[in-house]
Amino acid sequence: MSDSPLYGVPLTLIDGTPTTFGRFAGKTVLVVNVASKCGFTPQYAGLEALYRRFADDGLVVLGLPCNQFMGEEPGSEEDIQQFCELNFGVTFPLTAKVDVRGKNQHPLYSQLTGFRKGMMPGLIKWNFEKFLVNGDGVIVDRFASTVEPESAQLVAAIEKALAREAA
Repeated sequence: MSDSPLYGVPLTLIDGTPTTFGRFAGKTVLVVNVASKCGFTPQYAGLEALYRRFADDGLVVLGLPCNQFMGEEPGSEEDIQQFCELNFGVTFPLTAKVDVRGKNQHPLYSQLTGFRKGMMPGLIKWNFEKFLVNGDGVIVDRFASTVEPESAQLVAAIEKALAREAA
């Protein structure tokens, strides 16, 4: 197992279960800050489709609800979970609500936002930004909110990360 700094990061699942990002060691993880009342909310359907398509190959989609952008995630954890299940059939793991920027930024996002790529350095700009973490806990890619989950660009990056895991 890798000694990735990500693996020690504490997480609280949406049902209140404490864990760490290390529970996903050896898996390719697509980390997404999500919200229920955002223009990008329909991406939940694509995220779930990705999860179902690649889960057996080692992909985990991890949704971190965030209410920092225009109050687009106002509900409780129970509300969020119910919304995701009823409207999009979400089965991938979700965490309790987090801050992805600012003084209360979740430690996972402190690590993720250190990854610089092209036009997307630093701060999270909006809901549904995506980070791809390989099975060694290394951040390998970052995608804007506008990149659809099932886009060729994102699927190719996932397939590349999974192929690396299978090698």
